[in-house]
Amino acid sequence: MSKSLKKLDGLDPDVIECLRSAGIRTSGKLLEAAKSAKVRKTLSLKTGIEPRQLLRFANLADKLRVKGLGTGYAELLCRVGVDTVRELKYRNPAKLAAAIRKENDKRKLVRLVPTEKAVGRWVEAAKKLPPKISYR
Repeated sequence: MSKSLKKLDGLDPDVIECLRSAGIRTSGKLLEAAKSAKVRKTLSLKTGIEPRQLLRFANLADKLRVKGLGTGYAELLCRVGVDTVRELKYRNPAKLAAAIRKENDKRKLVRLVPTEKAVGRWVEAAKKLPPKISYR
């Protein structure tokens, strides 16, 4: 599901404006516009945003394709070391849920911490998603 760029945690207003000037207004468009190293480089030249940052933002947008995973949870996953959908599909739900709970206790990123069962559903959903991002 595509979301407004304003809803993506980690994108400040200046970045959103740069992306909008390049015609990117949603997470789906961002994912499409930053899906490979070559297009990230081109987009970087248009927007002035470093390709590495574009990849980070694309990975956040990619995680929104996982059923039940909202923007706050996508950022929380980054904080516990799960930067990509590809990484998510190999995680142990019990350990990941514990790490999420611990990190959220420190940073208070989300009001409702996901249960181990919910995290397990994310992992299973991630396994079913076709890859959208190329890292080369």
